Amino acid sequence: MYQTKRTFARQDIKLYDLIIENPNILLMLEYFGLETIVGDYTIEEFCKKNNVKTELITTITNLYNGFHNIDIGIFEIGDIELIVKFLKNSHTYYLREKYPEIQEIIRKIENKEKSKEIQLISQFFNEYFNEVAEHLEYEDKIVFPYITHLLKKTHQNTYSFSVQEYQDHHTDIEFKLTELCNLLLKHIKTENADYLKPKLLNSILELEQDLYVHSMIEDKILIPLVHKLEDENKFD
Repeated sequence: MYQTKRTFARQDIKLYDLIIENPNILLMLEYFGLETIVGDYTIEEFCKKNNVKTELITTITNLYNGFHNIDIGIFEIGDIELIVKFLKNSHTYYLREKYPEIQEIIRKIENKEKSKEIQLISQFFNEYFNEVAEHLEYEDKIVFPYITHLLKKTHQNTYSFSVQEYQDHHTDIEFKLTELCNLLLKHIKTENADYLKPKLLNSILELEQDLYVHSMIEDKILIPLVHKLEDENKFD
């Protein structure tokens, strides 16, 4: 049954029930590289079966359900590797699936509507996509390899980089999608393609929410843990 109010995830709640309530949790499992057959397991039982930290899965599930309070104290340096895996896999999903999906819907609208406003929407999204691709490439090629070297203790001061640099330049890439939704809902007519507008908006809003969770994980979990990791490596 469709629900607008989502459950605060606890370790004793069945994962199946949470997924039925919010299917995006299934995508979360894919990002972690976990199986998507959840049976009648509670979160705790599922995590034990898959040898992952229950607190990590519970916290990220709650982010997807709209509960944004994060207790960084429950996380450890040992959680970093799985968090980076989550983020890398989400990058692949954005670039190979979600962004092309949105671009295709916009292309279909363009074929129905020849207005300058629709062309501007297409231009806006393409420019945004390029900006996001650069952001994700920076993380994939600079930030994540640096973190991997720290975990392996092989950096030995050869990196002229620190997580503080990443934190200082980190941007919330989801907010421009809010601007796009505002344009579509308040100003852009799609008389010949009205049936496509809900599909476009749903896809954009799904992406916006996923990117928000992505940013929360980076800002509130990953970056503090890497600061701690850097401090530990200084004394090795």
